[in-house]
Amino acid sequence: MDLNTKKAIRATYFSIFGNAVLAIAKGITGVFGNSYALIADAIESTTDVFSSLLVLVGLKYSSKPPDDNHPYGHGRAEPLITFAVVVFLVISATVIAYESIEHIKTPHSTPKPYTLIVLAVIILIKEIFYRFISKKGDETKSSSLKADAWHHRSDAITSLMAFIGISVALFMGPGYETADDWAALFASGFILYNAYLILRPALGEIMDEHMYDDMVTDIRKIAEDVPGVVETEKCFVRKTGMTFHIDLHIAVAAEITVKEGHNIAHEVKNELLAELPEIADVLIHVEPDDERE
Repeated sequence: MDLNTKKAIRATYFSIFGNAVLAIAKGITGVFGNSYALIADAIESTTDVFSSLLVLVGLKYSSKPPDDNHPYGHGRAEPLITFAVVVFLVISATVIAYESIEHIKTPHSTPKPYTLIVLAVIILIKEIFYRFISKKGDETKSSSLKADAWHHRSDAITSLMAFIGISVALFMGPGYETADDWAALFASGFILYNAYLILRPALGEIMDEHMYDDMVTDIRKIAEDVPGVVETEKCFVRKTGMTFHIDLHIAVAAEITVKEGHNIAHEVKNELLAELPEIADVLIHVEPDDERE
């Protein structure tokens, strides 16, 4: 198991533990504090625990080495897990929206003032969680970890909506008790929007969509600095989990031998693997410089 995978797995354990603690805190405060927005928040944190468990399973499976049936490795399991995380988000948003509408139609008491203190603390904690997990997602190039980070950000915004709703209910007085529920309903729409933001890059990864211009630029620069490489042509990047597979065409002088061209290609591959450790493998096609179209 490589260093990036270990980092991602440690970050996922952090998410699971943090979400479990916060879900319990939100649920208890919501029930005793008469706040459905907090209860809705607890529901989302509970789904976050299960989605983080899925991310953990996906990370461990995707880190398995290539075998006869999976010559490119098992990395594509990661975006598939991201799809499952999105499903959890959609389900939680739907449940929250339904329950919010039911509470809006049903008279109930105004939330307790102390729920605002709990929410303020939760918002701060969740934003810290988001920044930590997002940073680890960027470091490891893990799409499922980035999805998990967005769970924390959506949770923070859901809590912010609850904070606003409860504040309105408390300060405006009788007749505004449902502000808390309207806040939860609005938050469910935001969760659905976040689900789309998470789904889009994972879908692009599954479809081998070109999304890596910066990496292609780095690959070309490194390859063209290798002695014997005249220039680079086609360069395709395929993401598999937290690593990348590269297809690269290089042009060399037409008069050199096949062996010399082969050695140049090996040198290019070695340089790319050394300079860009996130690359798992490179397939290089060698072309004679004077016969290219």
